Amino acid sequence: MSDDKKSGTPKDSHYARLRRAHREQKGSATHFRPKQPVPPGANPPEGLVRLYGLHTVRAALDNPRRKIGRMLVTRNAQDRLGIADLTALPFPAELVEPKTIDKITGSEAVHQGVLIETEALKPKRLGALGDTSLVLVLDQVTDPHNVGAVMRSAVAFGAGALIVTARHSAHESGVLAKSASGALEHIDLIEVRNLAEALSQLHEAGFQTIGLDSEGPAELEKTFAGEKVALVLGAEGKGLRQKTRETVTSLARLDMPGAIRSLNVSNAAAVALYAAGRFLASSE
Repeated sequence: MSDDKKSGTPKDSHYARLRRAHREQKGSATHFRPKQPVPPGANPPEGLVRLYGLHTVRAALDNPRRKIGRMLVTRNAQDRLGIADLTALPFPAELVEPKTIDKITGSEAVHQGVLIETEALKPKRLGALGDTSLVLVLDQVTDPHNVGAVMRSAVAFGAGALIVTARHSAHESGVLAKSASGALEHIDLIEVRNLAEALSQLHEAGFQTIGLDSEGPAELEKTFAGEKVALVLGAEGKGLRQKTRETVTSLARLDMPGAIRSLNVSNAAAVALYAAGRFLASSE
């Protein structure tokens, strides 16, 4: 038998071309149609907020201060939340498909199959500040993602309250609550009209107020004094306002030896809270 390959017939060549064309068409991206994003629906009724996500909703359900109007939940989320009977809840709850919630939150929101409509928690006044030795103060931080992340760190490190300005601050919303991952239900949110006056009241209550500034004259760890600490952080970019800088007890910096010399406000808050907590624990 000859070792030479037999040349293909015209019929073989024809089918080879067809197979090749089919593979090319199958592998082409032209047939792929990406899923179109769903935009958020209409805003909730006046005075209500929509909260979503498993941790967020679970914490809200466990908070006796929450006044929930209704819930939309998928079967999977119901199981993960440990709700055996939706009819036993003290508010209407409807079993839905994920796309139903998508139409309300928008498909970009990570709702994890559950959404509630609830009255917003009422912020407290500074006079309601409880017996705590550590508080966090935000000077006009408006990004809800950042405020939520700051709130999460504040709860994690045992801060007794988060103080914000009534204007030019992020207020309770689904985005903030999702970023807080349940922390919204575990910390007192205090709103003040005049931050400089509020800082003066904190001084009268025995707090050392420390403003974080990348150009602060001393390291944060070397600035702590006394038995009560209020950490004050400004918005990214503009930082602390001049009046705030003039009112705080001290300005301090986070000393970072790396090539990047600044952190976003939520990361800076976490580091500062950890340092302050260590100082207060060692002072007891």
